[in-house]
Amino acid sequence: QVQLVESGGGLVQPGGSLRLSCAASGRTFGGYAVGWFRQAPGKEREFVAAIKWSGGITDYVDSVKGRFTISRDDTKNTVYLQMNSLKPEDTAVYSCAADRLRLRSEPPRAAAAFGSWGQGTQVTVSS
Repeated sequence: QVQLVESGGGLVQPGGSLRLSCAASGRTFGGYAVGWFRQAPGKEREFVAAIKWSGGITDYVDSVKGRFTISRDDTKNTVYLQMNSLKPEDTAVYSCAADRLRLRSEPPRAAAAFGSWGQGTQVTVSS
């Protein structure tokens, strides 16, 4: 079982940037897709982005396309989410998760496809 720890959240003004990190321990990310999800108060958890095990395919929810970038560095066992042009509606707890299956041809979007979750990091976008 892999343990995931997110970091990099915080308070930022609208239009600002943050980079979230998701570090794995106990098992490498190698061979597994990784996703980012978020949950705002009173709302359901929402898929944000995912990256294929090989890094060659990425997927984003429409609301963050062009603003967020997911990447991975398997040598550091870390996945990143670069968030630019942040908006108040991006405020949420962001969590990363590792795919249940190895070598999936495309990164999944469904939360049920992910088997290991981090505790989350708070992102607040406010002036």
